[in-house]
Amino acid sequence: MSSRRRGHSPSASTGRGQNPLAAYALSSHADLKPKSSTGVADWSKSLQRQMEFYRWLQSDEGAIAGGSTNSWAGRYATPPSGKSTFYGMYYDQQPVYHDPPSNQWFGFQAWSMERVAEYYQQTGDASAKAILDKWVKWALSKTTINPDGTYQIPSTLQWSGQPDTWNASSPGANKKLHVTVADYTNDVGVAAAYAKTLTYYGAKSGDAKAKSTAKALLDGMWDHHQDSLGIAVPETRTDYSRFNDRLYVPSGWTGKMPNGETIDSSSTFSSIRSFYKNDPAWSKIESYLKGGAAPVFTYHRFWAQADIALAMGSYAELLE
Repeated sequence: MSSRRRGHSPSASTGRGQNPLAAYALSSHADLKPKSSTGVADWSKSLQRQMEFYRWLQSDEGAIAGGSTNSWAGRYATPPSGKSTFYGMYYDQQPVYHDPPSNQWFGFQAWSMERVAEYYQQTGDASAKAILDKWVKWALSKTTINPDGTYQIPSTLQWSGQPDTWNASSPGANKKLHVTVADYTNDVGVAAAYAKTLTYYGAKSGDAKAKSTAKALLDGMWDHHQDSLGIAVPETRTDYSRFNDRLYVPSGWTGKMPNGETIDSSSTFSSIRSFYKNDPAWSKIESYLKGGAAPVFTYHRFWAQADIALAMGSYAELLE
């Protein structure tokens, strides 16, 4: 299980920390088994619990919900009555961060299920296949491949309800845990991670639609979104409005940043980071902060470029 400190709040999420393939390798392959007295048993139990965790968090539609915490509200508060639990940990639909809710991004679905699909491709594990069967069916139903090869995949997810309290001997159907897709994207990094998930799943299951959609996503970004630096798409970034957000500094407290900016109760995110004004594209941000149009940027994020390369390599290795 993964944990993250939010204050003093250990919590677990599917999107960031679960890796059943690693747990499988560290508990099953001689060259990777830990030499500690309980290491192999610990990783074997971790694998079991991770698969249970995914099953517990799988919505009625098929997407995977947020996670759990053993410190409600980050201060070991008493959770609302009737809160669902997993081995004593409380369901939390946004276990990593709240602004915006951490599990609203489809990218966490793709990253996390990629690791489940890799594990399934190596082992054929029936529990992994059952989770993937449902997730892939849902994801494909929300994916559009246009006649010209462009594509749209989920972007923002909205959640309601909660899973049934976990019962390992008789898992619930989670009929009260639901997800809807609020909007869609052609983001290349997320599409690459999603394509990898479909590739590993399709290679083991033989699912024709999973395989053809993986190819369509990779072909679509290659044919439509290449430029001189890599593969990327323009993004309208309304989140730069947060540059004007006020910082919390107690009244009467003042100081100086290393660059000389004043820190006080009137400070904003950008007022203490004057170096941003030296960026050649600062004028776009400044105009937006003064009421102009939201800036449009084409970012070549390293993780996205790496995911694209790995997705194409995985497809070539497994399906060509």
